[in-house]
Amino acid sequence: MSGAGLRIAVDGRVATVTINRPDVLNALNTELLEELLATLTDLGADPGVGVVVLTGEGDRSFIAGADIKEMAGKTPLEARAYSELGQEIAHKLETMRKPTIAAVNGYALGGGCEMALACDVRLASENAEFGQPEINLGIIPGWGASQRLARATNIGYAKELILTGRRVDAAEALERGLVQHVHPADELMPATWKMAAEMASKSPVALYYAKEATNRSLHGDIGGNLVHEADLYSLMFSTDDAREGLSAFVEKRQASFVGK
Repeated sequence: MSGAGLRIAVDGRVATVTINRPDVLNALNTELLEELLATLTDLGADPGVGVVVLTGEGDRSFIAGADIKEMAGKTPLEARAYSELGQEIAHKLETMRKPTIAAVNGYALGGGCEMALACDVRLASENAEFGQPEINLGIIPGWGASQRLARATNIGYAKELILTGRRVDAAEALERGLVQHVHPADELMPATWKMAAEMASKSPVALYYAKEATNRSLHGDIGGNLVHEADLYSLMFSTDDAREGLSAFVEKRQASFVGK
């Protein structure tokens, strides 16, 4: 399954979405954004897919950002629509009912960094670079960095990167919490698929509610969030997957989850 700017491969319960515009370092234009949103919507609704991996074609770039040539001619209203489209995709990655993993195999700049930040887990190759260089163009991030970068790291570091446009390498990204693991370039995708397969072996229901509860941890009142966690925790005990998982543990066997 693929479109002009995307390649989609499904192996077991893991779907890998590859941004396929290596001639422009996998930059995202409106056509590709719309294709990506439709693809993520379809994969999110596919019961055969347990985890979604996002990566870029080639060994130079994950997503180098938005298509600057296209951006340059936009009116304010067109820019607003462009921002909202990118934000909708990031929101989809962040909230869809299954884990999302960014395999950052090179440049993750501007909108590319924002797409990675929206994923649940970020793994990077040793040659990865991160940054929000919009300030160098006389604009600001428009796909969520002003919110997610601070939540992934801290407010001072987020302001430093956004206000200077400075790029950071994979080692600094790991130190600052931008990514969870760094791998040699040829080991990135095997490591990503190994993690994805491990996640995909879990209960789809438990994965979704664990993701939902954890997403609330960085906003809202902790008391209300804990009530919500208890609600989701108790709800799990009505599922076939919880009965299977608990029984399998007691019986010392591998659980077989069905997603309900």
